[in-house]
Amino acid sequence: MATLEVKDLHVEIEDEERKTRKEILKGVNLKMETGEIHAIMGPNGTGKSTLSQTIMGQTNYHVTQGDILLNGESILEMPVDERARKGLFLAMQYPAEIQGVTNAEFLRAAINARRPENDQISVMDFLKELDKNLELLDMSQSMTERYLNEGFSGGEKKRNEILQLLMIKPNFALLDEIDSGLDIDALKVVSKGVNSMRSDNFGALIITHYQRLLNYIKPDVVHVMMGGRIVKTGEANLAERLEDEGYAGLRDELGLDVKLVDED
Repeated sequence: MATLEVKDLHVEIEDEERKTRKEILKGVNLKMETGEIHAIMGPNGTGKSTLSQTIMGQTNYHVTQGDILLNGESILEMPVDERARKGLFLAMQYPAEIQGVTNAEFLRAAINARRPENDQISVMDFLKELDKNLELLDMSQSMTERYLNEGFSGGEKKRNEILQLLMIKPNFALLDEIDSGLDIDALKVVSKGVNSMRSDNFGALIITHYQRLLNYIKPDVVHVMMGGRIVKTGEANLAERLEDEGYAGLRDELGLDVKLVDED
């Protein structure tokens, strides 16, 4: 069983206009294992996406204190591609478009990057797995021959991110607002894809603003972030409470002196 642990994490980002850095994460602690689905909720600007980007190793996020451990090993000095090979996966809110690289080419290269050189996936095995997952996500075969995310609608990009998840089979997936902009049918399909991954070898950290996603992907643990910290952790019903009461009640209950919507 694999583990992902964030310990007292402090992170700054560049303020290009002021030529300074601004602290976003102010001591985040979180631990999860494969077999678990964790959800993070919180007001805009409180650091949820910063956390996922930092775990994945994006270079414009600067860790000033704390550590990130994957199976007990610090990954702070590892570049993004090495973290991916070790089993981390990030589905972003706004996936990038890449001209000249088809979905199929990207997927096969990503799968082989995690495998030894003497154990690369065969074309036949790759196509068999691809066809199975395209059917699960109700995606057409033509999607695989299009350039990566180029000209895709918002819903197509989100399905494509989940297709990558299903094909690459990471140990931990960081899912950053995968429900953003989805209609109810697309939300059900995306959720079906994530739920199909549930196993002792897979864990997910889901960042979302809305309870509706968690109606389809039921989390084992819900964390609430405010002011750059996790201020409360509970079971799935914590998300339901936030949906009913908002963040103001929780802020007052905990005696937190933070804005409901923190500055970006």
